[in-house]
Amino acid sequence: MRSKITLFLKAIAFTVVLSAGVAIHAQKVDAPFTRSEVMIPMRDGVRLHTFIYVPTGPEEKRPILFLRTPYGTGDLSPAQLAGAVADLVPDGYIIVNQDIRGRFKSEGQFVMLRQPRDPKVKGAIDESTDAYDTIDYLLKNTSNNGRVGMAGTSYGAWLTVMAALDPHPALKAAVPQASPADMWIGDDFHHNGAFRLSYGLEYTYMMESSKEMTDTASLVNNYDVYQWYLDLGPLANVDAKYFKKGLPTWNDFVNHPDYDAFWKRQGFAPWLNRVTVPTLNVAGWWDQEDFYGPITIYELLERHDTQNKNFLVVGPWNHGGWSRSDGRKLGPVDFGSETSVYYRKNVMAKFLAHYLKDAPDPNLPEALTFRTGANEWERHNAWPPKQGIANRKLYFRANGTLSFDAPPDKGVGAYDSYISDPANPVPYRQRPILLKSGWTTWQVNDQRFASDRPDVFDWSTEPLAEDVTVSGKITANLFASTTGTDSDWIVKLIDVYPENYTADPTMSGYQLMIAGDVLRGRYRNSREKPEPVPANSIQHYQIGFPANDHDFKKGHRILVQVQSSWFPLIDRNPQTFVENIFLAKASDFRTATQRVYRSGEQASYIAMPVVETGK
Repeated sequence: MRSKITLFLKAIAFTVVLSAGVAIHAQKVDAPFTRSEVMIPMRDGVRLHTFIYVPTGPEEKRPILFLRTPYGTGDLSPAQLAGAVADLVPDGYIIVNQDIRGRFKSEGQFVMLRQPRDPKVKGAIDESTDAYDTIDYLLKNTSNNGRVGMAGTSYGAWLTVMAALDPHPALKAAVPQASPADMWIGDDFHHNGAFRLSYGLEYTYMMESSKEMTDTASLVNNYDVYQWYLDLGPLANVDAKYFKKGLPTWNDFVNHPDYDAFWKRQGFAPWLNRVTVPTLNVAGWWDQEDFYGPITIYELLERHDTQNKNFLVVGPWNHGGWSRSDGRKLGPVDFGSETSVYYRKNVMAKFLAHYLKDAPDPNLPEALTFRTGANEWERHNAWPPKQGIANRKLYFRANGTLSFDAPPDKGVGAYDSYISDPANPVPYRQRPILLKSGWTTWQVNDQRFASDRPDVFDWSTEPLAEDVTVSGKITANLFASTTGTDSDWIVKLIDVYPENYTADPTMSGYQLMIAGDVLRGRYRNSREKPEPVPANSIQHYQIGFPANDHDFKKGHRILVQVQSSWFPLIDRNPQTFVENIFLAKASDFRTATQRVYRSGEQASYIAMPVVETGK
């Protein structure tokens, strides 16, 4: 999200992240476009600010690449745009960049993630109708071949999916990259009911404090963001001290803490019931903002994909990493090849050219994933993979060990424990946590800082005697108890490099998180109806990770960390059940003793789809 906060040129283009602030992939090129600036009327009379870039040279019928953004189209010169989309310039697209309703120079009212309209309401509008009306205008006012593609990242990707719900007949291809799919289950604002505090607060302030972009440093002004949020106290203080009920999205957070009709209607599950246009869904393994979304959108569409028009690509990227630099490294992790360049030239460009210009079929598999660890692209005829997979259990064992062998029946009731204190929550990355740096790569940070804390428990395998490759969906199964009446459970699956890693000594002992997520205990049985956790009672918690494709190499170790806070990425759980955590009082926050069980029928484990040797 902070990649959306730091403005860079206010430039939004296709190979850009389509969210302001991320360094764009740019080359110095001539200016092969002429630019016009127009206000395009919508069906209700509102006009949307739009730049149209037409390739120079002989007039001909060209396809249109249409981009929409809430972050500002900026004032890109033709040369700047050409540098930003250098991979697409040779294909001769008319490129259209538009501020959505109510943002920057566009008229109308901005509504964050505006819910799809009720088709029974005459004259109702949504992002789908605005895209439809714009495409209709473009077809009539440019020299085009009658075909339009849409693309975007993050919010821009969500707008692309919205346009495809009820598409204009001319929309022939969609490339949503890191689109959110459900803001309560697994994307920007919540994960499994736990509120993404620093993201939700700062993003809401940035987007709704003005028609343009408000610098969050004017609100979160402490050198160490962790300390600012800790000093903030309970979430009820946000309105009392700062927002005064003036920001609509924050009001929605407070008024809809559970998975009610508001969140369900905003999510894509009710709407993605057909594949309307060829769709290339793009995700990054270490996307710090929207990884759940693209995987879920692909899966929802795949249920209805009878014509093989729905595809998935996942690479070793953070949020928007496919469009920045060459994609060889993320933080200190080296993937051995230019993964972003490969995607832009061999996947994205060829996909668009095929559907918009009748170029050769790019021969995409159902799913194309970059297998980290092994550092190679894998072609799958289904996702998750169905063939050559063994479903194995990695058990928590005594003395902080992990094993694929089940624990013995004796020792029933064995457990490991730690104390969780809301006054001293576990930071999600090493302190000091800075407002404007470190956010984009925190998921590949070395996790040894957390291992040193007494409120984080580790279990580890011995160095692996052979590679262990996991491909598909990993699920953590915790059998755990708490002395409180509510609790968060965070599980991280980590690849531990050898202590003497000769290939790169700086990575010796490095703890690389492969998967990590949170479950709020009150929602263990129902997302819609939270209930207290019975104190001192063993409960079964399942935490699913959207997707993984990783090779734990021979000599590495597999490590699991369990903790009950992840601050301020996730808000603090009071560990005392209250009806609405957004209204909790300071007195509700209490220390709790957490126990994770590891014997008999209550043996905690990680369910792993392991690729069978030779398959």
